[in-house]
Amino acid sequence: MSQEYTARGIQVLKGLDAVRKRPAMYIGSTDIHGLHHMIYEVVDNSIDEAMAGHCSTIDIKILKDGQVSVMDDGRGIPVDIHPTQKKPAVEVVMTTLHAGGKFDHKSYRVSGGLHGVGVSVVNALSAWLEVEIWRDGGYYVQRYERGVPAGPLKEHKEKGKKNISGTRVTFLPSEKIFSTLNYSFDTLSQRFRELAFLNKGIAIKFTDERSDKEHDFKYTGGIVSFVKFLNQNRTTLHRPPIYIDDKRERYEIEIAIQYNDSYSEKIFCFANNINTVDGGTHLVGFKKALTRTLNIYAQKNNLFKKQKISLSGDDAREGIAAVISVKLPDPQFEGQTKGKLGNSEVGGMVESALGQKLGEFLEEHPAVARKIINKATQSARARDAARKARELVRRKSALESSALPGKLADCSLTDPAHCELYLVEGDSAGGSAKQGRDRRFQAILPLKGKILNVEKARIDKILANEEVKTIITALGTGVGEEEFDLSRARYHKIIIMTDADIDGAHIRTLILTLFFRYMPQLIEKGHIYIAQPPLYRIKKGKEVYYAYNDDEKNKIIKRFDGMKGVYLQRYKGLGEMNPDQLWATTMDPERRTILKVTLEDEVEADQVFTVLMGDNVEPRKKFIQENALSVRNLDI
Repeated sequence: MSQEYTARGIQVLKGLDAVRKRPAMYIGSTDIHGLHHMIYEVVDNSIDEAMAGHCSTIDIKILKDGQVSVMDDGRGIPVDIHPTQKKPAVEVVMTTLHAGGKFDHKSYRVSGGLHGVGVSVVNALSAWLEVEIWRDGGYYVQRYERGVPAGPLKEHKEKGKKNISGTRVTFLPSEKIFSTLNYSFDTLSQRFRELAFLNKGIAIKFTDERSDKEHDFKYTGGIVSFVKFLNQNRTTLHRPPIYIDDKRERYEIEIAIQYNDSYSEKIFCFANNINTVDGGTHLVGFKKALTRTLNIYAQKNNLFKKQKISLSGDDAREGIAAVISVKLPDPQFEGQTKGKLGNSEVGGMVESALGQKLGEFLEEHPAVARKIINKATQSARARDAARKARELVRRKSALESSALPGKLADCSLTDPAHCELYLVEGDSAGGSAKQGRDRRFQAILPLKGKILNVEKARIDKILANEEVKTIITALGTGVGEEEFDLSRARYHKIIIMTDADIDGAHIRTLILTLFFRYMPQLIEKGHIYIAQPPLYRIKKGKEVYYAYNDDEKNKIIKRFDGMKGVYLQRYKGLGEMNPDQLWATTMDPERRTILKVTLEDEVEADQVFTVLMGDNVEPRKKFIQENALSVRNLDI
């Protein structure tokens, strides 16, 4: 036995030391995501007050020096002496893990911050934190530094106000812990917008003093307003949205549904205001009830017209925009990130509530019911027509590698974690890429022209398109919710490499639309990248430089003291580069720059793809007018 492994080697971390030692265990990461999580934890406490019926306004500010302030008009954190800890309750809450009023359901019937580590973790990971409390006509304040009280809780009677209550938490995240203090206004706005939708009537004001940006969110329609927002740039099949509200014992279920004429589905599900991005039992119950109820209604009313049709889940959800919000006393989430709801009883409740009330709605609104069934039936016919195409694009085993696309130049390694696929615009650039690549781990798939715009097509048309079919076959994952399997991916890096002109941008957008609509997991798991080929080659004598934008070009020329003797080449396309140049600038992992495609705001991303790639002209015209002045590189 090692002499070092004795009682002396067992370290005991007191108080919040464990949080500072391993911050990622509590907030997920110490990058911008963890930084934002700090704000969410504080805001969630205010939202819990709102859900308990004691808070109507929340004021959130990012101050110029990186401080964050969150103020609400709730009851105010208790300040009386805790019976066992012998110190003010607010100090217990701020300095003790697993301390809070959310465990016995007496102070909070439902809550998102269930683990009780929220605000104390924020305190531990901040350079300093100050809490101000208005309660029972008094005003109290206490400051903490690195999670430790800088002094006792102080009361300032002269600042107290009768009939005024609330809490303000101001903190500065520690630069020693976080890699960045550069908050994203858009990402935070998206979360606060969600919270306003999910808690009808609550007013959330968000101000960023660094940029003077400000948003005010208040939606009296709740999740019905949310669904209308999702469909604002689409043509809907019915108005208003279908709304279902069901209360069972200590459980609350809210569902809003509105169909549109698109071919994609957008379903957002929440549990106690937490966006369960990975779904869970409430989503499973929703899907079961939706498919079963539509089938029963259609058969009962002879809407299939004696055709042997049975709607699948994909058919029932084509063109749906839906929000599912459940509130429950003891949510069970998978992982600290709370991405998936695990309560088995919730699935049955959602299935029962939706099945009963959607069935009643369809009976009472036959015209709407027929529109929904007709769209789903058209989807079912297209699904049947696509069956053969699906078989052709399913991933083949290594023994069937001959079924891979003929123009795919595959790599020799077979471990997907070490393999990358370049989707290259044009045969010319594809030829250069094939010659310049590292054949061990880099595969090349040349694309001929522009692929189909999947935003305007059903799955049968999509799988009939040769270029799309080639991409899907090469990836090996399958396509669509019911067939996609990330574990079958043949490459863990998929790099879109198109020309640096308007056509290249269009092709890139078409490919991204395919991934976003039919293989979103590739984006969510960080497998999609965009290559950054240079715009210029600058040569003087034997010196050669590459510039990726006009600023870099100007700096290089300035270094040469002007253009005298300088040969400047502006690349119009990837095909103008020889294999060595393409490798050196765009494909060599040691020197290249590639951009990872991430999904920070799914709602906003959905809106952008709908506007840019959809049928409605007016939203696209408005988008161009609003963003025209932001264009940096215009290729005419």
